[in-house]
Amino acid sequence: MANIVNKNSQLGIPQQEYDTLVERIDNLWSAARNRAAVAVNTELLDANWETGQYIVEFEQKGKIRAEYGKQLLIRLARDLTARRGKGFSRSNLTYMRKLYLAFPKCETMSHELTWSHYFELLKCENEMELQFYMHEAINQKWKIRELKRQIKSSLFQRIALSKDKKSVLVLAQQGHSIMTADDIIHDPFVLEFTGIPTKKRYKEGELEKALKDNMEKFLLELGRGFAFVGRQYSMPIGGRNMRVDLVFYHTILKCYVLIDLKRDEIQHGDIGQMNLYLNYFKAEVCMPDDNPPIGIVLGARRDEVLMDYALGGITNHLFVARYQLYLPKKEELQAQLDKILNETEEDSLC
Repeated sequence: MANIVNKNSQLGIPQQEYDTLVERIDNLWSAARNRAAVAVNTELLDANWETGQYIVEFEQKGKIRAEYGKQLLIRLARDLTARRGKGFSRSNLTYMRKLYLAFPKCETMSHELTWSHYFELLKCENEMELQFYMHEAINQKWKIRELKRQIKSSLFQRIALSKDKKSVLVLAQQGHSIMTADDIIHDPFVLEFTGIPTKKRYKEGELEKALKDNMEKFLLELGRGFAFVGRQYSMPIGGRNMRVDLVFYHTILKCYVLIDLKRDEIQHGDIGQMNLYLNYFKAEVCMPDDNPPIGIVLGARRDEVLMDYALGGITNHLFVARYQLYLPKKEELQAQLDKILNETEEDSLC
């Protein structure tokens, strides 16, 4: 660098102007590479879609039955691989066909996502689920591994179970909008990434540490807008030093979010304690332009009747939610969701 500076001074070139020149050229090529990557992705995605279109139209024209359709894909995979090399396996061709069937109009397919994203999205079992994850992947800029994790953790079903039919349809069409404190609650929160065995007798501190050590994955589970503030946040109250397990700031709702972890069942005393923390934050921590803080008591179990009485009369944004250390059974969640949607339809007919 010293040699460059010396040469510039010898040539009579001001160093600051030279640095600006280098920066502008560097930015130019970075932008050009980004545009090229977007263009390549668009072309590849469109080619995959058109390949699926050709296959479906060929099947329909020849009235090929399902059992012969498999043989068609096997033969196509062999012949196209011989001509073009990798990328034309039977599996890939199957998903290209699925891509066209899921998006009969090419313009309804977002080019903000890659073919790898769509490969995972097309594994969804119904259109509502596919549309939800597509919008969330775009809105939250999920990488492939993040998308796979959210599908595997049945995020759509977990959020949808807290909504009515109309809201479920909006959820599928637009993704998950964070508008109120209620929108950040999942039930249950899935914390399988902690690596804590479900049968192990663990302490709350172990769970807390595991969440902090896996903060990126925990933030993904919490959802959009969470920024980590601290662990074991200290609050001097009445001559005592009280601590809340985890504190976040929600950038969309413009408020603090306090989380207290409970290894076993949530007790009524836990509600009063969290209410105390929220009152302290409103008085001592929140800035004038902050919205009121949100408190979440997160435990392995809860008694619905006990919680109804414990939360009665509380004006703060205080929620109780369950967590589990294993992935939920999607079939069970989907069955619950189907029941709610079917009951809603039956009610409308009465």
